[in-house]
Amino acid sequence: MSEQPIRAMSEQPILVTGATGKSGRRVVRRLRARGLPVRAAARGGEHVFDWADPGTWDAALSGVRAAYIVQVDGTKLVRPFVERAVRHGVRRLVLASGRGIDLPGYAKDRDGILEGLLDSEAAVRESGLEWTITRPGWFAQNFSEGFFADAVRAGELRLPAGDGAASFVDAEDIAAVVAAALTGDGHAGQVYELSGPEAVTLAEAAATISEVTGRALRYVPISPEEYVAELVHQGWPAADAAAFADVIEPLRNGTDAYVSDGVPRALGRPARTFAEFAKATAAEGGWPT
Repeated sequence: MSEQPIRAMSEQPILVTGATGKSGRRVVRRLRARGLPVRAAARGGEHVFDWADPGTWDAALSGVRAAYIVQVDGTKLVRPFVERAVRHGVRRLVLASGRGIDLPGYAKDRDGILEGLLDSEAAVRESGLEWTITRPGWFAQNFSEGFFADAVRAGELRLPAGDGAASFVDAEDIAAVVAAALTGDGHAGQVYELSGPEAVTLAEAAATISEVTGRALRYVPISPEEYVAELVHQGWPAADAAAFADVIEPLRNGTDAYVSDGVPRALGRPARTFAEFAKATAAEGGWPT
């Protein structure tokens, strides 16, 4: 291959959907730090992209060489999106899927999320393009910028998780794996389940955050019924509260405690520990007083 086609390929942008989310914005940052052209796409991002508006899809896909697909749970929009990607000449896809989706009884699925995830995985596998699937577990960043962040800052984490544990994965590791799969060799056809290197209970997580921030954080285990009632009292619709309690169930049951090898297999190094995540977050001001 001549230098001119190689140069032209390197000048084609990489599409990152969900570019303002936990993993997406970190992928954008990593790629741009390497001087690579990135099309950062989101409803409120640099490049307007909306899964609910297929009219935005073609502009997002035009001229790109690879795409990171962050799907909307409970939908089957990835399949038609992949079909358009094929027509636009995209060569490589990296899909954000879900850990445990092939484990029977992993979690309740009131909203039909599993069916959509499985269809999305099938769509990229059947696309004829180079594909990689990432299946991250619970993000460590849920304690700093997600589900649990407000409770952490308030000093009390009330959850129906019992003494269960999860192998929380740092979103920085997720982004590193995605960036490698988008740009490097050896990742095509791989399914990377992503976790941290060890299981951590909610009590241990709270103690670690307390240590690195110097502020007390208490974990209070409550029943699922109590949790649903508290969410409803806060103004949540009852159905949404029950569905979110289901999301916590793998923590309570320990079904997300197992350690996966995706990070070391993709990157050739260990995954970051929860303590490393907490120390880095505290140093960056992630838990302002």
